[in-house]
This record gives sequence, structure tokens and C-alpha cells, in this order.
Amino acid sequence: MSLKTVLILLALALATIFALVCVLLTREGTPRSCQHLPAEQEDLEDGQSLVFADLTPEEMSRVVRYLQAKLGVPLVEAWRAKPSDNCIASVDLQVPAKAEVLRFLDGGGARPAREALAVLYFGQQAEPNITEYVVGPLPVPVYHRDVTVPKYGGKLLYHRRPVTGKEYTDINALIQRELKKAPRFLAACCESDGTNLVILTTAPRGFKSGDRMTWFVLFHNVAGTGYYLSPVGLEVLVDHRDLQVSRWQLHKVFYNGRYFASTGDLEREFVAGVLEVVRLKQPQADAVLGSMRPRRPPGSPGPLQFEPQGRRYSVRDNHITFQGWSIAFGMSPNTGPRLFDIRFRGERIVYELSLQEALALYGSNCPGGMSTRYLDGSFGIGRFAYELVRGLDCPYTATYVDRHYLAESDTPKTNQNSLCIFEHDSALPLRRHFSDSQSFYYGGLRKNTLVIRAISTLINYDYIWDFMFHGSGAVEVRVHATGYISSSFLHGRGTDYGNRVGPHTLGTMHLHHIHYKVDLDVDGQLNSLETQDMEYEFVKDPWSTQNTIERPYLRRKRLEKEDEAAFPLNAPLPRYLSFVSPNPNKWEHARGYRIQIISFAGKHLPTSSSMERSISWGRYQLAVTRRKEEEPTSTSIYNQNDPWTPTVTFADFIDNETITNEDLVAWITVGFLHVPHAEDVPNTVTVGNGVGFFLRPYNYFNEDPSVDSSDSVYFSSEQDAGACGVNPLACLSSATACAPHLPPFHFGGFLNL
Repeated sequence: MSLKTVLILLALALATIFALVCVLLTREGTPRSCQHLPAEQEDLEDGQSLVFADLTPEEMSRVVRYLQAKLGVPLVEAWRAKPSDNCIASVDLQVPAKAEVLRFLDGGGARPAREALAVLYFGQQAEPNITEYVVGPLPVPVYHRDVTVPKYGGKLLYHRRPVTGKEYTDINALIQRELKKAPRFLAACCESDGTNLVILTTAPRGFKSGDRMTWFVLFHNVAGTGYYLSPVGLEVLVDHRDLQVSRWQLHKVFYNGRYFASTGDLEREFVAGVLEVVRLKQPQADAVLGSMRPRRPPGSPGPLQFEPQGRRYSVRDNHITFQGWSIAFGMSPNTGPRLFDIRFRGERIVYELSLQEALALYGSNCPGGMSTRYLDGSFGIGRFAYELVRGLDCPYTATYVDRHYLAESDTPKTNQNSLCIFEHDSALPLRRHFSDSQSFYYGGLRKNTLVIRAISTLINYDYIWDFMFHGSGAVEVRVHATGYISSSFLHGRGTDYGNRVGPHTLGTMHLHHIHYKVDLDVDGQLNSLETQDMEYEFVKDPWSTQNTIERPYLRRKRLEKEDEAAFPLNAPLPRYLSFVSPNPNKWEHARGYRIQIISFAGKHLPTSSSMERSISWGRYQLAVTRRKEEEPTSTSIYNQNDPWTPTVTFADFIDNETITNEDLVAWITVGFLHVPHAEDVPNTVTVGNGVGFFLRPYNYFNEDPSVDSSDSVYFSSEQDAGACGVNPLACLSSATACAPHLPPFHFGGFLNL
């Protein structure tokens, strides 16, 4: 063997040894994977929460097959049904009556029959109508009953039905045909032949019952970015009330401040040279206003929340438990998240906590913007709660849950991972004190919260719905608005209605008002409403009687009637307002839960408006009424397209009934006025755009229940705070010396679009 060969082999051996040493050193430096401990065994309810569970895909399919077999009329699948057809519009859970549920949950009674609510559009009848059927029992239905008249007091007129995807498709085809009548105008104004323009609906659709005339706003469509900031100045009014699509008509055209009878008239005026045209370039994807494409390469990862010893909450079916909390959760395809049977330490606090409606009301000097009052429940707040992006919409390690719905199809659809559940460390003490007097010690408790979250994308806006459960026994409800603003083409005195946010884009002012139902059962069903506020009294000091003291005192009042408990929007609300039980706590105060509202709502629509009664819930920031099974919701999906004769009028719920020692419901409105500005491009940020309310224990307990938390920290000056046995924070360095197991990133949210 030559010397050269020996040297080569020696070099290879040294390289191998070096590599092995590096591997060993690397392994020693790699933290071990986190070992998850079993979750606390709190879930002992033995499937009782399933009484509130959303329908499964199989149950939905069985309902569809049953109706197809039993109704005796031809049914066309809704996604291709014409207005003159019959179709199944939707199938959802029929929530059982509260009395039946409580007999089952609390009294050992029979489990209520599991039923579905099916909504059908009957266009192929002598009198076209909407009919609602209760179908049951599930999973194998054998009966159906028409509940329309008992529920609404009369038939549901056909023009009230929400617009389907098929109807929008046919409207778009009509608009495209009409645009072809103005080729030279489109080429000049928009560098377009019409095919690269997209339409945005407005609502409501007219000015009186029976109307179905909708303004559609046209925008440049740029792939990969939001079109909502690129209006071209053209808007069209379509009359689509007739059941025969061939009879639909384009009724009016608006362009840059002027109205025309047709696109043909618009073209003729352009060709004659008497039409002022704003010439817009076709936007490019890399420079379009509102693009969300990153402008910088990714940086280093930010802080990551994880559970070093596993999740401290449990989720089974539709039931969640967490440190004394027990919650049944679900999702209505129309109204969105709904929670039931919320208990703390085994006691029911809330029977139902549910979103009811989201109103977006706009102002503009363009017809589409000025007539828009979206009632998002009619579009589908829950239906359009899409898959959440792991690590951004919710913590990466959150629990993600699928939601199923059946709407405009005979086949159920699934929004995968569209609801998330996680424990959140708010990086804020729930309570703490550092004692620097008499004795020296520190005591405190981290504010860890269970969060249930869904996010709905309703055309341009994204609403983040949060329901949060605190160790103090408080429930927090919060909504944030983000997504794209809606806009109008800037012309004339447009800035009277918003701010300019682009070359020809007006960010139009609008308000967001959100309505919730809160069926509180505080220490039982029978509650009263009590207010407390402060006043000053002027008294002589009792030790000398020579000086005056301005002494605050507490003014307590028990409200007796519903009219007293209807608090107008933006009027002063008593600072303390509580549902109270007839039973006292240890200190002889009525056990209660306080409602605390955080809101910056705009002004409610004037009551003189012809459509105000359809959103009359918005008159009140808080209204407390006696609970009635026949008043399950504050609004209806049918109110959007006939707000002039509303199917449900919330104001009628308030009829001055007694509210002392009764089963009561709090109806809460929160919201904010939004005047878009430059910083709303590309998207409205969540900072400062969140509102909501708290349900806080008020003398319900004898002390703060969080004193029993195993997360409590206490150490004195006489103790070694660095000892793990004294201070659990000192244990973190060893307990968390592990790497979280992160599942591979996956997103399938585009599959159902």
C-alpha cells in the first residue's frame, strides 16, 4: 500500500470520527419531545351534551332522502334550481324546547327527540312559498310536520327567500350580456370587454315588500387579491323578481355620478362624446391596491405557545371541559356559533349563548353603497366559517374541529378545522399583589383562559368570534372585524361619506352592529334584574359637623317590567346591571351575574325608516325579556329580502311583562362605527376594532373561585423562591425543557369553494 493511499484512508477516518462527534453533540443539544400527561378527567356528563349537537352528515342525508320520498312533489337540487323549481334550501338541527332539555339534564327525564329543521323553497306551486318542516326522529326519520304558520303566524312569502348561488350565477350572465352592448365604453373606461369585471351584490333589494331589485357594483377582478378596492364606477340595477329567469331585466345603469336607462344608452352617450369617462388601467397583480402578497422574505419565527405537558382541557364530541368549566358547542349555518348549558363548578350559569345577527350599514354617494344594509345571517354566518389557518388564526397547537352543513345542496358539506379551541396565556396576571408592608410576600395567578373561536368570511369582511372562559368564573364574548373594506368609486362629494384610500377609491363609512342572545340561569331559572350605580350626597362630617363631605353612595334598583329593562343604544347604561337569584350568598347578598358591555356602536337606523323594524333589536344596547319558546331568535334570515314586512320583529318581544323571578333572556347589541382610512389598506386591522361583553360573577360566590386554582403562586421573604417545591414558576425550567410536537402544516380550505 502506497503512502498516498494510507494518507487518504487516514483522512477519511478522521473525517468520519469528526462527523460522529458532531452527531453526538447535536443529539445531546436537541431537547426531548414533550411528554403529554393525561388531561384532567372532568368530562363525566355521559353524552348529555349531545342533545345540543349539530347534525351529522349522515343525519342530514337521511333527512334529504326522507323528504324526497315523502313530500310527493318534484325536488330539484338547490345548486341548480331555478326560482320556478322546488328545492331543499337547508337542513339544520331543530333545537329541542328548553323545558324538555332540562327535564332530561336535571330531572332524569327522557332524552328529547332528535329532530331536524328543513327549509324548502316551493317555486313550482300555485302560490310559491317558503315552508319549514320539522323532521324526526333522527337518525331514522318517520315523520314531518309543517311548522311555518305556528312559528311565524302566517305563510312565508316566496320573495323573502335568500338569494341562492344559482340565482347570482344567472344574474351575472344577464349583466355580462348587457355589458356587451357597451364595448367601446368598457374599453375606454376600464380596458375591459366585461369578462374581467366582477360584481358585488348589495341588499336589501328594493323599497317595498315584493321587490327583488338589486344594485350590483362592478370591480376590476385581479387574480390573487381582493377586488373590493378596485371599483370602476359602473353599477347596475337588476330586477330579478320574476320566477322566469328569461324575464329578468337590467333596470338602471349608474356611472360616475350619472344614471342611464340601459347600457345601450351609456354606449350611445359615450360614442357621441357627451359622457365624461375616467380612464382606468387594468390593475396588475404585483401593484394592485390592496394586495396581501408579502413584500419581504420571511423573518425568524415569533413566540410560540405550546403545552409542555399536554392540553389541560378536554374535547369530546360537542362538549368541552376546562378547570371547572363545562360547555356544549355548536354552529348554526345561518347565525354562527352557539353555546349551550354553560356550567362552572357544576352549576349552570348560561343555558344558551348564541350569535343572532351581524348588520353592516353603509353610506355613499353611489347607489350600491348608499342602499346597502347587509344582514349577514341571511348569507350564512356559520356556513361561511371556513377552515382556520393553523398558527395564525389560532395557535398552532390548538384543537381544530370540523363543522358540517347542508345548504343549497342535497349533499352535506364540511368546513374542516373551522372551529378551534385552545388555552390562552394572556401574559397578564388574573390577580396579584406584592406586599411591601408589615409582611413581605408575593401572591398571584396567571390569566389563563379557554377560548372557543370561529372566523366567518362574509363577502369582504372577516369576523372573528371569540368565547372566552376565565378562572374567576367570568365569561367573555368578543368579536373583531378584519378583512377588506367595501368601497365606492370616488366622484363628486364622495368624501362626505368616507375617506379616499386610492386613486379612485372611496372607503365608505359604515357601522357594524352585532346581536347576541344570552339566556342566563343564575342559580336556577328564576331570576330578577338589579341595577346599581353611584350618586353623591353632601353631608356634614360627623366628628365636627363643620365641614361638608361629598360622599358617594350606592343606588340600588330592582327593575320590574320589560319596558324598564330596554336600554336604548348609546344611552347611559347603569354601571352595574345583574341577573340575580332569590337565594343569597354567605354574606346575605343575592347571588348574581353582572353584564358588562364594551361597545362603540354607531347610531341606529331612524325608527321612521321603512325597514327599521326588521333590525329593531338594534334600538337597544341591552333588552331583558321573559324567555319564551316562541321567541327563539331576534331576527330571521327572511328579514334581509323583505325588511319592510319583517318575518320577525324584535321590538314586539318587549311588551312590558313582569321580569321579577322569571326565566329571563338578555339581548345584547355591540358594535362600532367604521370610517375607513388609508391604514385600512390592504385590510382592516383587529387592533381597536374589537367589541363585546362580559358575564361576571357578582356575589355569586363567597370569594373569588380562582383561589382554588392549582396555578396559584405564593412565596414570602422567608422562603426560597427559586425552590420548585415553594414556587411552581421555579419548576418551569425543567418541566418545559422539551420541544413541542407540531403536526405538519396543512390547509384544505379552498376545497369547498
